[in-house]
Amino acid sequence: MFKIITSKPFILFCIFFFFSLNSYSSENSIKELKEGGKIILIRHALAPGSGDPPNFKIKDCKTQRNLSQTGINQSKRIGKFFKEKNIFIDKVLSSQWCRCKDTARYAFGMYKEFSPLNSTFQSKFSKNEPMQLKELNKYISKWNGKGKNLVLVTHYSIITAITDAVPSSGEIVITDKQFNVLATILID
Repeated sequence: MFKIITSKPFILFCIFFFFSLNSYSSENSIKELKEGGKIILIRHALAPGSGDPPNFKIKDCKTQRNLSQTGINQSKRIGKFFKEKNIFIDKVLSSQWCRCKDTARYAFGMYKEFSPLNSTFQSKFSKNEPMQLKELNKYISKWNGKGKNLVLVTHYSIITAITDAVPSSGEIVITDKQFNVLATILID
């Protein structure tokens, strides 16, 4: 037989315990990032909807799904997080999709476009996935951040393909160079 405990001390203990776990987890994530040499995958910030409109053109943001004001603010908080925690960044690479470039720009200022990070979500792009992942792995194997981290702003389709993680908008997935997930951080 099971007894359900509903006393205030028990409830307070549970709250303290779970907050302690979250605090410990956050502290470990930050410690991992401060060590450097990590791959930081960031799913673009909030851009309402899914996929892209039929008239999508990679060089025309007006034809794409873009960040909402909430997504812009989320991007700025991502950048603030890295700055306040003194996490060193070697490079920021972004998908060529405007919502990724805008996330990178609002969060970090400087970035470079990197086509292997482009979305493979829709069927017209899914055929590119094997080649993109091969190029991405090749780049990562040669990358040496010299104590800094590499930021990749991309789409959940790419993050899921290389890590099995399914991130929310603006979620940060921290990995080693073999894309083993070390931690995740959601900045909403």
